[in-house]
This record gives sequence, structure tokens and C-alpha cells, in this order.
Amino acid sequence: MNHEKERNNLINWEIVSVNPNDKDWDWKDLFCFWGNNIQSIIAFSLIASLYLIYDLNFFVVFFGSIIGSLFVYFFANLIGKPSQKHGIPFPVLLRTSLGIRGAKYFALLRGLVGIFMFGVQTYFLSKAFTYLIRICLFTYNESILDKEIFFIFLFGLNIIDITSFLIAILFQAYLFSQNFQFKKKIINLSALTVYFGMLIFFLIVLLTDLHLVTKAFSEILRIENFFQKNNLVQIITIAGTIFAYFSIILVNYGDFSRYVKNEHELKKGNLSLLLNLILFSFFAVFIVVGSNTLMDINIQNINEILTNPTDIIGKFNNTQITVLSLIFILFASGSTNLIANYIPAQNSLLNFLPTKLNLKSTSLIISFFGFLIGLFWLTVLSQIGILSFIDTAGAFFGPLFGIMVVDYYSVKKRSLNNKDIFSSESSSAYYFSKGWHIKAIYCLILGFIFASSTIWNVNLMFLHSFSWIIGAFISSLSYYLLSTR
Repeated sequence: MNHEKERNNLINWEIVSVNPNDKDWDWKDLFCFWGNNIQSIIAFSLIASLYLIYDLNFFVVFFGSIIGSLFVYFFANLIGKPSQKHGIPFPVLLRTSLGIRGAKYFALLRGLVGIFMFGVQTYFLSKAFTYLIRICLFTYNESILDKEIFFIFLFGLNIIDITSFLIAILFQAYLFSQNFQFKKKIINLSALTVYFGMLIFFLIVLLTDLHLVTKAFSEILRIENFFQKNNLVQIITIAGTIFAYFSIILVNYGDFSRYVKNEHELKKGNLSLLLNLILFSFFAVFIVVGSNTLMDINIQNINEILTNPTDIIGKFNNTQITVLSLIFILFASGSTNLIANYIPAQNSLLNFLPTKLNLKSTSLIISFFGFLIGLFWLTVLSQIGILSFIDTAGAFFGPLFGIMVVDYYSVKKRSLNNKDIFSSESSSAYYFSKGWHIKAIYCLILGFIFASSTIWNVNLMFLHSFSWIIGAFISSLSYYLLSTR
């Protein structure tokens, strides 16, 4: 009995190989997946800023963005195929490269980053609830917000802020603790809803003054000077920026690709990233240009132009538009939090303690620590530069990707032993040295040193957008050389 228990101590039914009959994701689901990854306030501001703030040629930004997304497409296909074929998530696939114990701890690192960012993102997501509550109270009684109770602060938050944050945590905890089929519905609904919302605001801006808005938008479509030599550096920089934005999801992309029907749907769905980028960029830039023009803000003045959607909404001074916008922001922020932070954290925890945790218990853990992080974010965590340390932890993700890809395609020749992936016996293929693959760990640390140097070495900070690729290249090359000797 003890032997049987020991042999099965790596099995959790949420992270075992997906039954082929349950692989029901197609390219349309992946379209929604990539849509969710770009539908955020950060992405909206980033894209609008690239096109409008930095005085770059429109087509320089466009082609730089396309090149960056093509790199994401290529890497997503590489890392997505093993999980699609074998039906296993990122932490379990990692066992084949780092060993069953190595994968347990290094996958947990991705999970801890996910938990931390879940708390931070939930803090910002809760602001939408805060605004909605304030609007409701003000509509009910214009003087109610002047009461003394709303000026009492704890950890920099008043009673409305704390209530909003609790609502955001509990609402996500309930929704995200459901099975993956339910999470898929959230992802699809959110992507389509947000695009519908952007279409509405596009039409509102366009029809407010058709001639003025279209003229302002057409003026930024400048192709002159596009073929200058110095534009090449700008295109590479923009490509690196776009890639860096999406890179957080790449290492654990297998958490999602494991549910895709076949390789054809996987590649077709990943290609939809380009369509998402083009659609979202068009809507974002048009809405920003049109809104600033209607507000009589000179889009040539970089000190005045508004690119943050919440700032733009505030300038309209229209309650109906504000409420509608906040609802769409809730959809976008919640689904992005689910994909980029919650699911990676959940699978990493399930892999760390497979026999002790389940969907409900991992949801409680993520929500509890996310609550603490969000509670102390404003007054403590944001003041001590902790994001630099989170960024440093993230410097492991490129090297992890590099080792996994080289190990699967070059060393193991696309062949895995599914039975041994879930075995802790010393004779199993992925036990290595007491559960640790020393060569892979060595190459991982080597790649991490190079990647993290772009964060802490002031002379290399200009390469920060490329830290993920640098780490992946160093670790994959060194691992290939060590493994093929």
C-alpha cells in the first residue's frame, strides 16, 4: 500500500493528460485567448503610446508590432505542441526537463509570480468597482460621499476601496475555482464582450464628428521617411517591446494548448494573434486620436495627449458612458488576470502538492495571498520597489522555455514517456539525480544570470526588452551542447 501511494504521489486529476475526447479548443477559442491577453488597460496605453507619444512613423510601429507578434507566434507553436500532443500542462511537462523535484520548485516560482501579480491586478481591477459604487451612491444622494466615514483610511484604503477589493477578490475566487470548461467560457465571453465594447466606443467617437475624427486619424498615417536606415533600430525596439509584453504567457502556454484539438488548430489559432493585434491596435489608436481631437487636445503635443482609457472616460463627463466603460474594463481585467496569473498559479500549486490540493483549495490559497498583497500594495509593496524582484524572478521564464524546447525537440526527439512523468520511482525516466536534472538546472541558472543582468546592470538595461530571448538563447544553447556531447 505504501509503495502504491509513493508511486502515485505525483498524480492530480486536474493536471494529468487530457482525454482526447475533452480536447475541444479550436482556433476560435485561441483567438479569444490571445484577445484576452491584449485586452487590458496596460496594452491599450502601450499601443496608443507607441503610435502617438514617441513621434514614430505609423508604419514603423505597425511593422515592428507585426514582427514582434510573429516571434510570439513562432515560440507559441514550439512550446504549445508538446502539451497539445500529450495533454499535459506546463508544470508537468517541466518534469521531463528538470526532473520531478526540479519541476516542482521551479514551476512554483512561476506560480508565486502569478499569485503576486494576481493580487496587484485585483487591486487595480477593484478600482472599477470603486467607481461604480461611488456613481451609485452619488446618484442616490449627492451629499452622501461627504460623510466622515468615507474619509477614514486603513492601509491607504477607505471603506469603499476595501469593499470593492473584497468584491473583486471573492468574485474572482468563485468564478475561477470552477472547472476548465467554465474558465473557457469566461475567456470566450470576455474577449467578444470587450471587442463589442470597443466597437461601440469606436462608433460613438466616429459619429460624434465624422469629418473631424477621420481627418485627425488620417493625419497620423504617414509613410514618408519610412525607409530611412534609423527606422530599422526603432522597428527592432518595438518588436522587442511587443514580444516582452506577451512573453509572460509563453512559458506556461501549455496550460492552455493541452486542450487544443490538433496541431492544425493550434497553429491557426496562434496566427490569430496577429489579427487580434491589428484589430485592437486600430480600435485603441482610433479611439485615442478621436477622443483627444473631440476634447480639443492637440495630438501633436505629447504632454497633453491622453492614452489611458480611464483618463479618457473621465474627460467625457458622461455617466452612462462611464458606467458602460467600467463594465467592459471589468471584463477585460478579470479575464487577463485569469489567464496571465490565476491559471499558471493554480497549476503550479497543484503540481507542488498534487495529492493535497484541488481546484477549491488552490483558489483559497491564491485568493488569500492575493488579498494580502492587494491590501498592502499601495502603502507598502509599491513603495519598496518589489516589482524589480518580481521582474528578476521572471528572468527564469525565458531560460525555462529554452530548456524545455531544446529538450523536447532535440534531446528527446518529440517522444515522452507519459507513465514515467507521473512516477516518483528511482527507475523512472525523469527521476534523474534524486528528482533533479543537474545539467538542466545548471543551464537554467546560466541563462538566468544573463537575463537578470539586463535588470540590475545599468550598462545592459537597454536590452531589458530582450531579456527573455537572451535567457532562452543562452540556456537552450548550453543545454544542447551539454546534452549532445
